[in-house]
Amino acid sequence: MTVKCVGLMFCAAWLARAEEIRIVTVDPGHFHAALLQKEMLPGVSPLAFVYAPLGPDLLAHLDRVSRFNRRADRPTAWKLEIYAGGDFFERMLAERPGNVVVLSGRNALKIDRIEAAVNAGLHVLADKPWILDAAQLPRLRSVLEKARRNNLVAYDAMTQRFEVTCQLQRELVNDRELFGEPEKGSLEDPAVRMASVHYLYKLVAGVPNLRPVWFFDTREQGEGLTDVGTHLVDLVQWILFPDKALDFARDIRILDAAREPTTLTREQLQRVTGDPNPSVLPAQSAALDYFCNNTVRYALRGVHVELDIRWDFEPPPGTSDTELAIFRGSRSRVEVRQGKEENYRPEVYVVPEAASDAAAVRRALERKVADLQRTYPALGFRETDGAFLLTIPDRLRVGHEAHFALLTERFFSYLANPASQPAWEDPNMLAKYYVTTKGVELGRKSSK
Repeated sequence: MTVKCVGLMFCAAWLARAEEIRIVTVDPGHFHAALLQKEMLPGVSPLAFVYAPLGPDLLAHLDRVSRFNRRADRPTAWKLEIYAGGDFFERMLAERPGNVVVLSGRNALKIDRIEAAVNAGLHVLADKPWILDAAQLPRLRSVLEKARRNNLVAYDAMTQRFEVTCQLQRELVNDRELFGEPEKGSLEDPAVRMASVHYLYKLVAGVPNLRPVWFFDTREQGEGLTDVGTHLVDLVQWILFPDKALDFARDIRILDAAREPTTLTREQLQRVTGDPNPSVLPAQSAALDYFCNNTVRYALRGVHVELDIRWDFEPPPGTSDTELAIFRGSRSRVEVRQGKEENYRPEVYVVPEAASDAAAVRRALERKVADLQRTYPALGFRETDGAFLLTIPDRLRVGHEAHFALLTERFFSYLANPASQPAWEDPNMLAKYYVTTKGVELGRKSSK
């Protein structure tokens, strides 16, 4: 079935202006694809294009953009031209109505579509993960090299870099007077530990946030480490080695990995997908072993790192997602905690390594916070249980949708000058996906 909807207004001059950004969304399988259009943006054409198979993912995307247009406060004015047919991707490549391709969801085909878009001379903004298998690393390298050669921007949507607690942790870890030298740790006692617990079934504004059935197929979505774990791997290297290029062949050793499933009953799958007969459930089976939980331990330039990614079905009453990020230095530990004591809101702590270090750490933190106040106004700290807790003003705490807006702004700045995209981004993307894919590969072998 093919459906073509043409926007009410179409101006050929838009397409003739090379400097104008024209968005083409392909097969939107995740709400991130719509976030790019939450606001009208300078230099971005209000005419946008969508190519996708006809189905619930496309309808959900169109509903999100439509709600942006209809909202009472600062409504957007997007006009969509939509092609819905089985040959949607080939049709997009043939017509090429825009110059920026947006990809989100449907991870198994992500690298194929990124590669084809770059080969067609298009910029790409793609949600994680770009690859699910280590065998795809050479293709990823080739795509990144071709994009650079052709003055194109192929950008990975690492939204966590725009979370204020992550930014502050990075600042503190790289202050030697405060943090000291990064500890190396060991396999048994890693110097960096990051853990996250997410939930598959959530209520948003009292309504279940349904997930597509394909989300529960790890061949399509990836396991926990290759999916949401991508953010954790990115943060480790972004925090420890800011603005430095990494070589995964020399700088990374995968030491240990494991995986285990979250077992979902038929009733749970029906609740979380809204599908009375979810096709991911094996025939004659009452439950699905969903391999979404991963642990990996590796050394990054000698620093031992442990990552633990977990998905449970639904949060206990009164709880929410939790994250933990601990970086150990010779003078202090810098931690981001997001547990019950923090009311499930991320907070940054500085913990002196020894009681004798407390006074010197406090002095260093006073100096650092005073310096950071130029970028983070009204930032402060207070002492609590032998640690120092940063006091972060609410106005500096923006949600995930705002993180995506900041990421979009960065991406668009690179489009204006592709050479301004840092050279370290490409090798560090390869390093990131080396850890995620090799970690899952080793975890699968270890679980047999």
